[in-house]
Amino acid sequence: MSSKYFLSADDCTPKKIFPGVDIYTAASEKMMLSLVKFEPGAVVELHQHEHEQCGILISGELTFTVGEETRVLHPGEMWRIPGNIPHTCFAGEEGVTALDIFTPVREDYL
Repeated sequence: MSSKYFLSADDCTPKKIFPGVDIYTAASEKMMLSLVKFEPGAVVELHQHEHEQCGILISGELTFTVGEETRVLHPGEMWRIPGNIPHTCFAGEEGVTALDIFTPVREDYL
């Protein structure tokens, strides 16, 4: 049950941002939280945006490239991406659940 201050991922309408990648978002005036669910092997294509982005891997294995650096991430590992830096990632064989935070709000994700 959602309210002015609280909501559940079940209250959110999923949005497909890439094939096999769905997000569930909550936004305030200046930032956005995004629960991201990847199907096994799903890819977020190389892109960049003006928004600052930080995140944490909740489950699965995620191969993430930010700029020229690539890492294989495991649950509990985090990332921070300044605005306008190219980045891409792909899920391992078990799929992935992650949390991303953006500032300012990504209007294209609403």
